[in-house]
Formats: sequence, structure tokens, C-alpha cells
Amino acid sequence: MENKSSPLLSVITVVFNNAANIERTVLSVVNQTYPNIEYIIIDGASSDGTLNVIEKYRDRIAVVMSETDKGIYDAMNKGLALATGDYVLFMNSGDEIYTNDTVEKVFSCSPDADIYYGETEMYDEDWKSLGKRRHHAPERLNSGSFRFGMSVSHQAIYIKRNLVSLYNLDYQLSADIDWILNALTKATKIVNTKMYVAKYLVGGMSKKKHRLSLIERFKIFNKYYGLIPNLLNHIVIASKLLVYYVKYRRTND
Repeated sequence: MENKSSPLLSVITVVFNNAANIERTVLSVVNQTYPNIEYIIIDGASSDGTLNVIEKYRDRIAVVMSETDKGIYDAMNKGLALATGDYVLFMNSGDEIYTNDTVEKVFSCSPDADIYYGETEMYDEDWKSLGKRRHHAPERLNSGSFRFGMSVSHQAIYIKRNLVSLYNLDYQLSADIDWILNALTKATKIVNTKMYVAKYLVGGMSKKKHRLSLIERFKIFNKYYGLIPNLLNHIVIASKLLVYYVKYRRTND
């Protein structure tokens, strides 16, 4: 029987050849004060010493899988297949759970939510804070909340496992948006934790292949919002992005 006061959280980390950053991520998970965490690491057959770092904490990790995969979302699907928790959270290599008591605070907000979410702080490659994301977490989150951009980051949303689907591998860079929106359409009780819950290292593949990422996002938003509303929404998105960039000289997506 599910323990409503202390649900099991499956935290899934996907990594490939990231020995420089994986330890920060692992420590942010294994040092949580919350006692009921199942930690799963999916490694893409790293050869740079990443596995040596992970091995230091092996006794505090439920599952370590290391094998080649078809990309990040294929690896995430492997993690989902192994997860047994009541909730799932993706915390990929280079990112961190915000503080050591964050998970405890999240589940203390309200019992038995379908989804918990919060704010994300951005960090550069030197681990210098860039502040809050440009897309702030909305006061109330629903499937319409992403129409002007991804308002909650992948690392800042805890979703009941029975609401999530596998990632759509037709999307190479933006399947996380589709994955979250799909869960939001099924959720009833969605709780805003009203706090920072994650630290995000900027510069992933969606930045390196920005054009493809934008094309995929447009297709996903078409699916959920329709073509004409999506076109109109993108005029607003472009305008807000321009104003933000002129002011801060960065996008903080």
C-alpha cells in the first residue's frame, strides 16, 4: 500500500562521458534528507572516467546501467522502465537538486499530488549562477501553460509514475516538452511548491542544435494548441525573447 506521507521517488540520471560534472549531480541526490529515494543512473557506455566517479557512490545508488543507446531519450526510457517509485524525477548529469532538503520540502507541500513543480536556477559552465529562467514557473500549471514557452524545466517537475508515458523518440531534442505536456493533460492535482527545486547547467544539445530544437518545439505545440494559435503565440514568444535579450544579453531558456 502506498505511503501517502513518504512516497517513493525514483530519481533518474542520464549521463555520457561527463566525468567533470557527474559527481555534483550524484551528491545532490544521495545527500538528500528525504529517506525514500530510488536512484537510477543510465550511462551510455562512457569511456572518460564517468563510471569511476559513479562507483564511489555505488552503495547509495539502486541501479547503474551502462550500455550504448540511441540518444538521450532512449536512455531516459530505459530509466523509466527500471523505475518503481510513486513519482519520477529526471536529474541529468550536470544538474542538481537545489538543496539537500529540497525533496523533503517538496513532498511536505501537500499530500498525494499528481504533479509537484517549482523554479529552476540557471548556471554556466563555470558553475556561476545566471539567475532564474526567463520562463518563470506559473502560479498555476496546466497543459496550456507552455503555449508561450516551456514554463517549467524538466528538472523541476515531479510526476506520478502512473501518469507518465515513454518519451517519443521521433523527437531528438524536445521530447521532454511533449512528455511533460502529456502528463499535464492527465493530472488533476498539481502543486506549486513556490520554491527553487533545481539547478540547471546551460548548454545542452538543444542549445548546440538550436534550430532543430525550435522546429521540434513548434511541432509539439501545434499538436497541443493547434497551428493558428501556435503561430500567434510565437509572435508573443519572439517579442518577449527580444526584449529579454536586449536587457540581459542572454536568453536563460
